[in-house]
Amino acid sequence: MKREIALHTRREFLRETVLGGALSWTVPTFLANTFAALQADAADKLSQPATGRDSTILVILQMAGGNDGLNTVVPCGNDYYHNARPRIAIEPSKVLRLNDDLGLHPNLKEFKELYDAGELTVIQGVGYPNPNRSHFRSTEIWQTASDSKTFERYGWLGRYFDNSCAGCDPLIGVSIGRQTPQAFAAKTPTGVSLENPENYRYLPGGRGNANEKGSAEEAFRKLNQPESDITENSGATIEAIPGAVRRPGSALDFLERTALDAQVSSDRIRGIAGRVETKAIYPASPLGNSLKLVATLIGGGLPTRVFYVSQGGYDTHTNQTNTQNRLLRELGESVKAFVADMKDQGNLSRVLLMTFSEFGRRVAENASGGTDHGAAAPMFVVGGNTKAGLLGEYPSLAPTDLFQGDLKFTVDFRSVYAAVLEDWLKTSSEPVLGRKFAPLRFV
Repeated sequence: MKREIALHTRREFLRETVLGGALSWTVPTFLANTFAALQADAADKLSQPATGRDSTILVILQMAGGNDGLNTVVPCGNDYYHNARPRIAIEPSKVLRLNDDLGLHPNLKEFKELYDAGELTVIQGVGYPNPNRSHFRSTEIWQTASDSKTFERYGWLGRYFDNSCAGCDPLIGVSIGRQTPQAFAAKTPTGVSLENPENYRYLPGGRGNANEKGSAEEAFRKLNQPESDITENSGATIEAIPGAVRRPGSALDFLERTALDAQVSSDRIRGIAGRVETKAIYPASPLGNSLKLVATLIGGGLPTRVFYVSQGGYDTHTNQTNTQNRLLRELGESVKAFVADMKDQGNLSRVLLMTFSEFGRRVAENASGGTDHGAAAPMFVVGGNTKAGLLGEYPSLAPTDLFQGDLKFTVDFRSVYAAVLEDWLKTSSEPVLGRKFAPLRFV
């Protein structure tokens, strides 16, 4: 009733002030009423948050573990590169050339195809001041968009949800995996995490047979149980940093909220996954499966504005060549299949995929045929509306220009975030990032 009164009042105001004053002498009453109603309806639509059904969609792809950027976007014509890496440097003849000086890793041929098609942007030398070489701290910095010596409670996407998505469907943010990324941490818990949509269901007591109920309850427990940082991230293979489990209110409040969200969303997710078929061929890998699920959910009209997926394993201290060869092949094949799906759906113009890794690797190889934790590294942006090409400046590899053996960043990652927020998600970046960063224009 209050909403009806508010709408009536707004329509009356528009009719009396705009039409009643300036146009009432020349426009018939029924036209004036129609125009006023259209104006009010437009105002209502503008006040409603955009969703993934009718607006742009962001897909975040985390390359967890610290990808070696030098062997990803290769400075093939640089003598410093070859001198610093006598065993693991990629031969110039194998590099997929972007220009005379740079090229892509030979296993990123799908990225080269996207680049040539005008659907891939390579952002060079991305990092932040006073870089941290800890996986966990650097990932936290990227996920909260903080300064290196500042500790933020909420993630940058969580602050976006708080500032721009109040009252939105719980599925406004979806993370594919067992844990919610710290980037999603928000004052008002928003978003869900899921793996197999067949297990993502909530069955109150008394529904379903015993086996089905037990499976569902186990999946629900895993979905909603706060996970331990130590348990998930103590191994050698870095996966992702989970979001903060501290929420306003008690732990019971949090579980009741997530239970409600699961009830609201599980049937929709399972229904979409059951009826939407993707036509592209994805590699049989966790990343391929994750992006295939994202494509399915987009094709099913989910209201999700932000999807989050992760590919782990980039912590290549030893025998880097074979590991990175495999990971980059999976990356290229998975992203190319996802792009093909988006084209088939007619959604590529609405979708932007952005990669990040918590840091790059040192310029010099180590004694174990690998590389150690470094600093600046490239990011990739894929989509139908991205300004394809090379952006930013490739950092100097001259020994005198390095900082403790690391590349110095030339692009602050928060300038990339600012562009995503302002140019793609159409929201102000300053409340999310805490201060103004000049957006790096790539859309």
